[in-house]
Amino acid sequence: MDIENSKYGEIAEANFRKGYNCSQAVFLAFCDLYGMDEKAAARLSSSFGGGMGRLREVCGAVSGMFMALGLLYGYDTPGAQQEKADHYKRVQELAKAYETENGSIVCRELLGLTEKRQEPTPEARTEGYYKKRPCPKLVRMAAAIMEQYIKEHPL
Repeated sequence: MDIENSKYGEIAEANFRKGYNCSQAVFLAFCDLYGMDEKAAARLSSSFGGGMGRLREVCGAVSGMFMALGLLYGYDTPGAQQEKADHYKRVQELAKAYETENGSIVCRELLGLTEKRQEPTPEARTEGYYKKRPCPKLVRMAAAIMEQYIKEHPL
């Protein structure tokens, strides 16, 4: 996976470095493809940072990737059994690609944390924060995986 040359990966990392959480950083990177305004996209994806509100569950970058997938390839009909199965297959394919690169899709595992939940207050975004966290690379990777999926499955 060539994450260094990913247009959307670069946008996602820049979003993260601006201060957006990991989920917002990835989801916002694809706004041009689904026509959602930035403010609505940021609000929609805001709950998923830090593995869902710092619960350290599914990585926020992965959640952002899945939200983008849903807007671009999802289904909207109740009872659409085949469409649901097809979509879940896509979700699992993207999850596998991310896990193959990183060893997990779980925030606390990616960060090497042992406690499941943390105080809700996020850490300040300092240079030290960026040096000790893999998050900038992880948001870049999630967006690059999504970008590759789009190239392989044109809209």
